[in-house]
Amino acid sequence: MPDILSLGEPMWEMSAIPSEPGKYTLGFGGDTANFCVAAARQGASVGYITRVGNDPFGDELRAIWKQEGIDCSQVTVDQHASTGGYFVHHGPDGHTFSYARCGSAASKLAPGDVDMDGVANAQFVHASGITQAISASARLATLAMFQEARKMGVTTAFDANFRPRLWTLSEAQAALAEILPLTDYFFPSLEDAVALLGSSDHDEILRWAHRSGAQVVVLKLGSEGVKISQGEGADVMQMASFPVDTLDATGAGDCFAGAVIARMAMGDLMLDAVRYANAAAALTTTEFGAIAAIPVRDVVKAFLLSRV
Repeated sequence: MPDILSLGEPMWEMSAIPSEPGKYTLGFGGDTANFCVAAARQGASVGYITRVGNDPFGDELRAIWKQEGIDCSQVTVDQHASTGGYFVHHGPDGHTFSYARCGSAASKLAPGDVDMDGVANAQFVHASGITQAISASARLATLAMFQEARKMGVTTAFDANFRPRLWTLSEAQAALAEILPLTDYFFPSLEDAVALLGSSDHDEILRWAHRSGAQVVVLKLGSEGVKISQGEGADVMQMASFPVDTLDATGAGDCFAGAVIARMAMGDLMLDAVRYANAAAALTTTEFGAIAAIPVRDVVKAFLLSRV
């Protein structure tokens, strides 16, 4: 049984080539798929719970996961829905996304897709706000998985990943209110927190997250690193990022969370895991694409040694 299980939506990715207008590079992503690959490339035992279409994109995704050593026993091939996808365009203000995911196979996720025995035997389970947002049944599946994890003493990790195109602010806030009391490690980005809370004050965001039920909060600050709070009233630690020449930040936050959970699953203390994950996320931004850019463990370790 895998030590880490993630529930969510994989996607194909068409990334615009800045130097060649009108041309795209095919890749694959989706926040939880990125998380799984990131965790697996750091050496963790990972399983994915999802649905893909009976199409070339779904076939290639399953081939990628098999190559990465990700357990696909809870991946369902949907005969009636397609694998979702998105287009990425790059500009002076960063990257923008255009989606083709309506009615995707992953949006059909439901509690019955989750093997609760697998949950009970995992060390960590993971999902995101996107997992909740893609459909009412996927939101129920997320809640059921976290409830079972809490019942069985399995550690939970949740990434906010708020996407206003998928649902309203009030819907996202209501979904967070039901999942955060079941969340051990919460990974909001500053952008997510500002949208969800209406404040950019770091201390206020951390207090809100704890009062909403999250036990440990890792606030992702992009190039400014992360802030870590292990409980309301506890000392807050800020850990700097690693400066690199950034080309594409797609999937960096997913890589960060995957690397943190992977390293903890393999025995690292949390702060050591966060420093390692900062390096992995920084390296992800030096190449284009989501999954394609995620570094393997040896590359991350060599990068860290070069920064000592």
